[in-house]
Amino acid sequence: MAGGPLPALNDIDGERVPSGIGPVVDAHVHVFPDPIFKAVWGWFQEYGWPIRYQLSSEDLIQFLLAHGISHVVALQYAHKPGIARDLNDYMAGLCRHFPGKVTGMATVFPGEPDAGAILKEAFAMGLGGVKLHTHVQCFDMQSDAVDQVCAVCEQEGKPLVVHAGQEPKSPAYHCDPYLLCSADKTERLLKRYPDLKVCVPHLGMGEFDAYRQMIETYNTLWLDTTMAITDYFPMDGGICLEKMRTDRIMYGTDFPNIPYAWDRELKKVMEHDLAPDVLSGILGKNAMAFFKIA
Repeated sequence: MAGGPLPALNDIDGERVPSGIGPVVDAHVHVFPDPIFKAVWGWFQEYGWPIRYQLSSEDLIQFLLAHGISHVVALQYAHKPGIARDLNDYMAGLCRHFPGKVTGMATVFPGEPDAGAILKEAFAMGLGGVKLHTHVQCFDMQSDAVDQVCAVCEQEGKPLVVHAGQEPKSPAYHCDPYLLCSADKTERLLKRYPDLKVCVPHLGMGEFDAYRQMIETYNTLWLDTTMAITDYFPMDGGICLEKMRTDRIMYGTDFPNIPYAWDRELKKVMEHDLAPDVLSGILGKNAMAFFKIA
């Protein structure tokens, strides 16, 4: 991304989730109201990659369910102060529209006034945790603002999904992710909040080895696969899931903000040499445990 937008891929959409592999939970799906989605897609078109599925939130959830995904974990993030309550109301409405099929995560802008109250209100509406994004929201993982979010989540027994990996980064961001987040900072957060469940997406892209070692040590740390094993980003070496602590790995895609087929990530997971119980864990059961999906 440092050299400009990456290309679209012309791989073919699969018809649906293959039979016989058990329930599949997509633990990393983005939803937004239409105006914000259009702005996000415009940014990706200019700086990231072409978005293949420009669907409304309701349509994209229906798309995944119709293609055999059993449950969707829906994520969003407030890119500025003052909009989190509206976004959380929007998310709660989506969950009501798809009862039992969507776990919606709350958002808050770290450091904004009433951040703790905003989160407690969101949890009272039934939202299942919090999503933060260091690259977009430009907060330091060691800041008081993040401590406030973590303290509320730990107190309420809600998990935190935080894009704390240094990649993929872009010069179009308003801050340098390398200065704000790192595996070391994530580890210090895990030590400060020993009862807080944390998921770092993209397998901690940019620091794969550090995060691979950390999930061996910390029972409260999970990773998701989102875009990390799709052979899309240029990187040295491959990801060998079978050599990782697989009960701490969840399947996720970044749908709909992807430049390739909806099931590319799914196919790549299934190409790994995984025992059936390990595969079913990565594709569904691990996320069900992390997000308390019944």
